[in-house]
Amino acid sequence: MHQIDLIGSFEERQFPDFRHPTIDTLIWGSKRHHIPILLEIDVTAAREAIREQKKTGQSISFTGWIVKCIAIAVSEHKSIHALRKGKRRLVIFDDVDVTIIVERTVPGADETLPMPYIIRKANEKSVAVISSEIRTAKQSPVAVGEVQIGSTRAAWIAKISTMLPRFVRDWFFWQPLFRNPFLFKRMMGTVSVTALGMLGQGGMNWGIPIGIHPLIVAVGAIAKRPGIVHDQIVVREYVGLTVLFDHDVTDGAPVARFIKRLQELIATGYGLKQEQGVDISK
Repeated sequence: MHQIDLIGSFEERQFPDFRHPTIDTLIWGSKRHHIPILLEIDVTAAREAIREQKKTGQSISFTGWIVKCIAIAVSEHKSIHALRKGKRRLVIFDDVDVTIIVERTVPGADETLPMPYIIRKANEKSVAVISSEIRTAKQSPVAVGEVQIGSTRAAWIAKISTMLPRFVRDWFFWQPLFRNPFLFKRMMGTVSVTALGMLGQGGMNWGIPIGIHPLIVAVGAIAKRPGIVHDQIVVREYVGLTVLFDHDVTDGAPVARFIKRLQELIATGYGLKQEQGVDISK
């Protein structure tokens, strides 16, 4: 009797060690008390301003502009990115260090890895400077075994740490990191922004990421929707945002004020007026 092969052809590979930090982040992030909020914000004016800016030869990144808006809103509502210090203290920082996720090809591997890059003091930088930093991060070389862009540690340290058992990584890295808010900020920043636009070209989408930061923002796709302007129905462009805040460090009222301010900044194209020299909020 002929036996049917139910398996078929396949390839078996060694599990890459460089994925362990990502898995660790998901494990620790799943323990956070993050509350997600889904937003839909009109970005028509901002998108038009960015397109006009490109005609002058200066390319402004949409993600970079979103980072700027988030950083300004956080700087005005600082408790939103506070970090715990023990059980009884909170550390509230003035500088807003935003971690973005950049897909990079890992040397010696056949796949890409989402790598973090920290934009320091994003609240003090212009949209053009932030956009330039993001472009540089996407093009900068990545050392073999490294899991973070722009890391100051030796690459061999990162490579060895990814090869250690998980309980050792928890003991020597993750637990000290969460006990020390200053170490956390230095190594991770205080806000995380990830862009998911490539997942839904032509339609609105929202992502609900898992992470370890007190504030996480996922930027979804941009979609055209009918909107009302001066009592007229017109085609507008909207972006889907997911905002996750850590309920351990802040509550609904401060978050509501932060969300309201963030919506105002994005809807009026904050920062692009200075870059372009015109008022696009009218």
